[in-house]
Amino acid sequence: MTARPRRDALAELAPERTLRRLELQVTRRLDGLLNGEHLGLLPGPGTELAEARLYQPGEDDVRHMDWAVTARTTTPHVRDLIADHELEAWALVDLTPSMDFGTAGMVKRELAVAALAAVGFLTVRLGDRVGAYLQHPGGLRRWPARTGKAALYALLQAVLDARTEPGTGPPAAMAGTTATAGTPHSGLAAAITSLARGQTRRGLRVVISDFLPPGPGAPGADPGTGPDAQPDWESPLRRLAARHQVLAVEVIDPRELDLPDVGLVEMTDPETGAVHEIVLSRRTRERYARAAAAQRAHTRAALRRCGVHHLVLRTDRDWIADVARFAVRQRRAAGRAVSTAGVRP
Repeated sequence: MTARPRRDALAELAPERTLRRLELQVTRRLDGLLNGEHLGLLPGPGTELAEARLYQPGEDDVRHMDWAVTARTTTPHVRDLIADHELEAWALVDLTPSMDFGTAGMVKRELAVAALAAVGFLTVRLGDRVGAYLQHPGGLRRWPARTGKAALYALLQAVLDARTEPGTGPPAAMAGTTATAGTPHSGLAAAITSLARGQTRRGLRVVISDFLPPGPGAPGADPGTGPDAQPDWESPLRRLAARHQVLAVEVIDPRELDLPDVGLVEMTDPETGAVHEIVLSRRTRERYARAAAAQRAHTRAALRRCGVHHLVLRTDRDWIADVARFAVRQRRAAGRAVSTAGVRP
C-alpha cells in the first residue's frame, strides 16, 4: 500500500494554525461536559477523599470501597477521590507501519493524533503536564512532560511528521526527545513496560494503538501463539493499571473489519512489506469478517481483564462525538453531574 502525501492528508490537523483549530474543536465541544472540577476525560485520579456513593458493579474499583459507610448502611459504598493538581499525563502512541493505514476520512495515525490532542488540550488547560512515548518501528522515543500549548503543538506535530517505514528507527533529529532503553521492534508489550518503569508518579496513562497482533514473520511475532492466546501486552498493561489510571484508545479503520467485493487485489503487509495477490470472493470476505470480529472481541476482553477504560475511535466516524459520549458515560458511572449546556453537537 502506497502512503498518500502527508501534507495534503493532514489539512485538518496541521500546520500550527490548523492545530489551533483542532484545539477549538476539542475545547468547545467537550468543555461543557468537563467543567467545574479538576477532571479530564476520566474522573480522578487523586488523593483527597470526597463524598461516598453507591458502589456500581463493573464500573468502580473495589480498592476505593468505603467500609465504614458500607457497614453502617449495609449497602456497598465507594469513596470518590478529588483529583490532585499538577498531575502528569503520559501517552504511549503507536507509530508502527500499521497505523499509516486508512480508507476513510483520515489514516489511523491522524486519528491517534486527534486522540492525543483530546487528552492533551484538556490537560494543559488545567496547568498539568503532558508527555509521550512514541513507539517507532525501530524503538521508543520519549517526549518529556511539559506544560503549555506550545509544547503540546510541538508534540502533535512530531507525531504527524514521524516516519513509520519498516526498518527505520526513531528520528534522531526529533527536537526535545530522548531515546529510551529497548531493542528495535520490541512491540507494544515492551513499550508499555518502558512507560511503567520510566514514569512511576501516579497519574493518567493513555495507550493509543490499533492493538493488532503482528502477523507471521513480522517483528515481535510469536509463532507459538494462536489467535485465542492472551495478548503479550495484557500483563504489562495490567501492571500499569494497578498503579495508574489507564485509558486505552483503540483506533480502527472500517476496512479492517470487512473487505469490499472487488475481486482480485494486491495487498501489502505494512509491518513486513510482504505482497500477496488475493481474490476477494464472498467466502473469503465472510471468513475475514468473522476473524476480524473475533480479534476485536479478543482485544475488548483483554482490556476488560486489565481493568482499564476502553475508548474506540474509527476513521469513518466523528471522533469528537465519540470522545464526548465516552466522557459522559464515565462521569455518569462515577456518579457525577453532567452538564451539556453550551456544548456543540
